[in-house]
Amino acid sequence: MNTPENLKYTESHEWVRVEADGTLTVGITDHAQELLGDIVFLELPEAGRTVAAKEECATVESVKAASDIYAPVAGEIIASNEDAVGAPESINADAYAAWLFKIKPANAADVGALMDAKAYEAAVG
Repeated sequence: MNTPENLKYTESHEWVRVEADGTLTVGITDHAQELLGDIVFLELPEAGRTVAAKEECATVESVKAASDIYAPVAGEIIASNEDAVGAPESINADAYAAWLFKIKPANAADVGALMDAKAYEAAVG
């Protein structure tokens, strides 16, 4: 399982990268894309939307199932990856390059509550 050490993770299989400006880039983990199989459709949140932590804000559909994607922290969506919408299979090719959305956290300290790579690997077994 590919679990980069420089990222944070959620129990619901999102990865989170803290950017230099304090914003967060969010995608789904390599483990999640493996479980889903071939991804064929993405529905991503619009910029400007305010979300609560753990709120459903996106959907990933594969040939096997649809899966909700959750906001890792409360904040404002500032961008969605339109390139990934046009090529959802890019998530299967490289789950950590194909981000889904970016969020400006309401409270930067909330990121500290997310799992590190070792905790995520332990959680998924």
